Amino acid sequence: MTPARKLCILGSTGSIGTQTLEVAAHLGLRVESLIAGQNSLLMEEQARRFTPLAAAMSDEKAARDLKLRLSDTSVRVFSGQEAVCQLAADQSADTVVSAIPGLAGLAPAMAALDGGRRVALANKEALVCAGTLVTQKAKDQRSAILPVDSEHSAIFQCLPAGDDALGVARVDSVDRLVLTASGGPFFGWTLAQLKAVTPARALRHPNWSMGNKITLDSATLINKGLECIEAVHLFGLPIGRIDVVIHRQSVIHSMVVFRDGSTMAQLGPPDMRLPIQYALTWPERLPSPTVAPDWTRMNNLTFAPPDENAFPAIALAREAAARGGTAQTVYNGAAEEASTQFLQGKIGFLDIAERVAYALQTVTAKPIQSLEDVYEADRATREIIRNSEIRIRNYL
Repeated sequence: MTPARKLCILGSTGSIGTQTLEVAAHLGLRVESLIAGQNSLLMEEQARRFTPLAAAMSDEKAARDLKLRLSDTSVRVFSGQEAVCQLAADQSADTVVSAIPGLAGLAPAMAALDGGRRVALANKEALVCAGTLVTQKAKDQRSAILPVDSEHSAIFQCLPAGDDALGVARVDSVDRLVLTASGGPFFGWTLAQLKAVTPARALRHPNWSMGNKITLDSATLINKGLECIEAVHLFGLPIGRIDVVIHRQSVIHSMVVFRDGSTMAQLGPPDMRLPIQYALTWPERLPSPTVAPDWTRMNNLTFAPPDENAFPAIALAREAAARGGTAQTVYNGAAEEASTQFLQGKIGFLDIAERVAYALQTVTAKPIQSLEDVYEADRATREIIRNSEIRIRNYL
């Protein structure tokens, strides 16, 4: 497979999307289409700089605003979910960067795969909620899925190459995968301390610069739970062979333990532009805008097990992955909804995991046969979590 040359960027105004555009400019890649939700001001700036053939906003009002702003250009502006999916599948781009956050990114990612596009996947939820459908679609259409998450990119880089047409990595010699976690801003905190955490405090990550959702998910370790489920679908190993270790320095991005006892790790700066670029240039490696660490000054790399009593999100993700089907959708939907409630000041920090546990015990998990099964499980989960009459306690 040749490296990416023409891009469609799903979620161009978000953290991953803006960094992807930095990488695209550095590599001299052509941006064919830009897709976002509501930020028409930033979309206008991006469209004027990169002159794509088309831009789409899922929000109708934002699209109308963008169309007026770009009326003096040749950029075609579209609106709505159907247009987003059509651009994702359009053959003018050879690579689609899937960075629309949440379940909203699932249908466009599926459309890209259905169109035979190479997908650089930054949207965890697509695999978490509908992993069997997504990976089967990639196989059926012989579309490549290349991970953008730093942890999964690290594992992909450490694994032996498999089918070089699809980006598939071989795991037959693997014993375990080890996902590293920074531990977020509250590593070592007690339950009493966590009870008083405010949204503002939770959104200050010690190492990474990210959007609000992923920053909060890192603070609760829900992010790591999602990544464990994602790894199951990306690499085909059962959840029992996927571990998590706290690595505060965020230099080792993940590790692969092989059957002979040896371990391979991928190291680099905590800069998302590096895994983004690798997903775009694979199987080649090109100079990047990132700066490698000075190893003469790197004298303290530490590791610790996660505190699953204070941070039960990983254990809950293991439960969801072991049950399979829509249980993984329930985990994601409950986490998203509860996290929103926390950011709105409606619940406490510890209540987020309580609500995820409650949802897993309340919503019946079913096999996934179609996207409708995923959307229905997500809807039912969010309805339960939004129910203000429910007093959710002691489900952990």
